[in-house]
Amino acid sequence: MCESRGAAQMELGSSWNAGSVAAVLPAGGSGERLGAARPKQFCALQGRPLVSHTACALERISWISDIIVVVSLEHIETMKSIIQKYGHKRITVVEGGVTRHRSIFNGLKIFAENKLQKPEVVIIHDAVRPFVEEDILLKVVKAAKDHGAAGAIRPLVSTVIASSADGCLDHSLERARYRASEMPQAFLFDIIYQAYHQCNDYDLDYGTECLHLALKYCKTKAKLIEGSPDLWKVTYKRDLYAAESIIKDNLSQQVCIITDMKEDAVQVGFLLHETLKSHIQQVRRISVSLYKDDNYMQNIILGQCFNFICIRVNKSAFQETQQLVDILENANISTLYPVVLILVHLNVSENTSFSSEMEDLTRIKEFAREVKKKNILVYGLLIHYNKDDPQLQETVNSAATIISALIKDRNPELIGQLLVA
Repeated sequence: MCESRGAAQMELGSSWNAGSVAAVLPAGGSGERLGAARPKQFCALQGRPLVSHTACALERISWISDIIVVVSLEHIETMKSIIQKYGHKRITVVEGGVTRHRSIFNGLKIFAENKLQKPEVVIIHDAVRPFVEEDILLKVVKAAKDHGAAGAIRPLVSTVIASSADGCLDHSLERARYRASEMPQAFLFDIIYQAYHQCNDYDLDYGTECLHLALKYCKTKAKLIEGSPDLWKVTYKRDLYAAESIIKDNLSQQVCIITDMKEDAVQVGFLLHETLKSHIQQVRRISVSLYKDDNYMQNIILGQCFNFICIRVNKSAFQETQQLVDILENANISTLYPVVLILVHLNVSENTSFSSEMEDLTRIKEFAREVKKKNILVYGLLIHYNKDDPQLQETVNSAATIISALIKDRNPELIGQLLVA
């Protein structure tokens, strides 16, 4: 269910055979440092397990043929259910070992034993590093092909010190000379498998650095690639909050404004489109009848937008809104992330009664309650509209601020509420 980018396929796909690159994701950690009831890789971020976010980041890259997720025996069924629920492809679940290195070795064995096609290069990446981008994956893969091994690094944030036996400072390292080893790392498969095959029990039980094994057992010096700040690992509870904040921010960068063909709705849609550009990275506006252009809307939705604003003048437009929900559901978009759907009602009559607005609120609440089961978050927004009103732009500015906040916060407490711009 993750979209296929294929940006790097121009560089890799044309010269590499299918199956040239595979990935192993160790996901057998206990999450002890997180202090949570479940291992961190299975903690939910925006309603989806962390390991699913990471798997999706790799799965959307078409030149990675197979993804091996290594989990402890007790979580194999959990991982299989995640694959089924979120529509993951190209993923094989393997039982892990008692340590990180033993788990990775188990993941590599599936290729060595010819259960899957052996790749030329294998990526090793932590299941709890969800923000890996295609660019850094491409760099480490190409470097591994040239040098045998490669890994992402980052500058040290803190100075590393050594303490003496009595707990006092012994010495410190010159921070400028050292780097933090991160993931992803990539290896020629034969090199890393050979290293693990020769590995002694001490390294398998207490080692953590894969690049070191390639150096120690195969004399392969890894090429070090500067990585981005987003390669950090979810380790503590605060990291979960930070990761969720990044996901929310990424989800809020694209919105689609849908209006009917009526002049009033089109005008407000245009003003909102221009105003939201200062709040949101990508804003698309279309004037369409869903009944007539169902296929066109499906193409828009399949472009993986997770935020929609529906502007309607007619109060009875819930049928078209339901049609949009049906399209979202059929495309399985809301299985990946919560979809925000903001219903904007234009009040073009100056004589609208309070009871009429309450009727709108009741209908929105009922509708929102029903579609929330489908992971679609519905909010209502009322705009009192007069095209000759000199303060119309000010009203639209207020609406844009509310819309931007709803999309970025995804606040469950406001679902089904009718806000007023």
